[in-house]
Amino acid sequence: MVDDWRRDRIGSALRGENPTVLRRLSAGFAVIGDVQFLPGYSVLLADDPRVERLSDLPRRRRLAFLSDMEQLGEAVERVSRRRDTAFRRVNLEILGNTDGFLHAHVWPRFEWEPAALVGVPVWLYPRDNWADERYALGPRHEELRRAIGGELDRLRGEG
Repeated sequence: MVDDWRRDRIGSALRGENPTVLRRLSAGFAVIGDVQFLPGYSVLLADDPRVERLSDLPRRRRLAFLSDMEQLGEAVERVSRRRDTAFRRVNLEILGNTDGFLHAHVWPRFEWEPAALVGVPVWLYPRDNWADERYALGPRHEELRRAIGGELDRLRGEG
């Protein structure tokens, strides 16, 4: 099945089979989100599927994960700022309410978002946004993928 990687996002990333992977980072994988109703949405996946929460990691790995999250956030911010003058900020979230493995969401936010939603968490967007084919990750997002990956490369070179 084509979407088997979705059942084991981290394992498939470790095997090189997860098509959403942008870059391997020090403590995880930067991936582009399955949905793009906020263009540039990305996720940092911990590189061990058994790790459920940040506190499960030894301190050094915990700090590495947080550093990776910050780098992915900055990469998304740089790309979003270049691509859209209505870019506002990036929201970083470690939630874990749906998927039981450690991951962090990186959400770019824009001035063009509906007034009732621009100042609230992304999770208050209508559920349809997650299933609407117009927002599904696809070939039209290749340039965005390359841009975020390139920014990650630059940031790691600066570090």
